[in-house]
Amino acid sequence: MAGADMGVKPRLLEGKCILVTGGSRGLGRALCVEFAREGAKVAFTWLRNEKEAEATAAECAKLGATVLHRKVPVLDFAAMSKWVEDLEKTWGQIDILVNNAGVSQNLPFALMEEEDWDLVMDTNVKGTFLTTRAVLRGMFRRKAGVILNLGSLAGARMIEAPVHYYTSKAAIKGFTEVLAKEVARYKVRVLCLAPGLLEGGVGKNLPDHKLADYLQHCALGRRGTFAEVAKFAAFLVSDGNSYMNGETILMDGGV
Repeated sequence: MAGADMGVKPRLLEGKCILVTGGSRGLGRALCVEFAREGAKVAFTWLRNEKEAEATAAECAKLGATVLHRKVPVLDFAAMSKWVEDLEKTWGQIDILVNNAGVSQNLPFALMEEEDWDLVMDTNVKGTFLTTRAVLRGMFRRKAGVILNLGSLAGARMIEAPVHYYTSKAAIKGFTEVLAKEVARYKVRVLCLAPGLLEGGVGKNLPDHKLADYLQHCALGRRGTFAEVAKFAAFLVSDGNSYMNGETILMDGGV
């Protein structure tokens, strides 16, 4: 029996309490499921589709994880603060925050209206700020925590992308760097994971000729998967990655 126990791989996030924004579908769901697989308690927010949220929760529960979810807009600071307060009362702490919620639009600059700009910038940047603000208070008190912001290859490299989306993700990169410097004294680490094109996600409506151009310049010659990004994210927020801070890590197959 002792030999069998030695062969069990320890789970990366055993006992950690994680909050993911936008966890009902797509990459958010993959993140929640992977964190659950690695032993974490998982809480996530969603906005529009309760059925999809329940599906995410069911997948996490199948893996034996404790999972909680609530409809909370990332731009509603009062609602987010209440959710964080409730989670801290239930679990004692939030160890890890993953700012995943975001939107994009495939719009050329010439057709972009002010409300389009505001939608993307507010959701992607202000939403990240407000959620982080709500969670950091507890991390400061405990002098421990990890924040992972989901960026994009758009915003880190000069590629063709909607201007407002690119600008929002460039802002997330900057937000990560300066916040990491400021909160390090509280033993809180801040990272940004910037994927390239994934199967699904914001690039799913990319015209065929643009997708072909991207794949031509990608060393691996394919799009990534949600599962690949989620597995790497689990390592990034784990204690095994304790000396990385303020970095934006590109995960793009080599563009």
